[in-house]
Amino acid sequence: MTKKCFNHRAAMIAGVTGGIISGLVKLGWENILPPRTPERDQTNPPQQLLQQVGVPASVTHATYSYSGHDLPVVSYMMHFGFSTTFAVAYSLWARKHPKAKAGSSALFGLGIFSAFHQVILPALGTIPAAKDQPATEHVSEALGHVLWMWTADWVSATVYNRLTADKKKAK
Repeated sequence: MTKKCFNHRAAMIAGVTGGIISGLVKLGWENILPPRTPERDQTNPPQQLLQQVGVPASVTHATYSYSGHDLPVVSYMMHFGFSTTFAVAYSLWARKHPKAKAGSSALFGLGIFSAFHQVILPALGTIPAAKDQPATEHVSEALGHVLWMWTADWVSATVYNRLTADKKKAK
């Protein structure tokens, strides 16, 4: 039995594309169902995590202005870095192990939510323990991670198929 080969470069490009677009989707989702109260968002989890490792608040709270809005540039860099990193990892993993895509990547998204929002970030003291977070935060984050990873999977699969289509026809 031969293993099906895949194009690593195409999978990486597809993952980056999926990560950026799904990161935009997750930001949009959080505008509809905000995961945190305004008080807890004064220093959001990416800002808090960076401050815990010594990055000063003057950097973590840096903003840029667009259309009269001050927007959190460092938070966005962390957000898209996280989104792209996991989308690339998933794109590579899913190409190598196609059966891993069970649930249209929803299970992977829920796993990332659980790992970070219920275990890792609370253990680091970045966010409250899972039992101390409001139910609205769990709902927003869980559903948002499912939508985020589903989008990353769909976009990356589409891009991967387009990048590798000509090579398939040549064989």
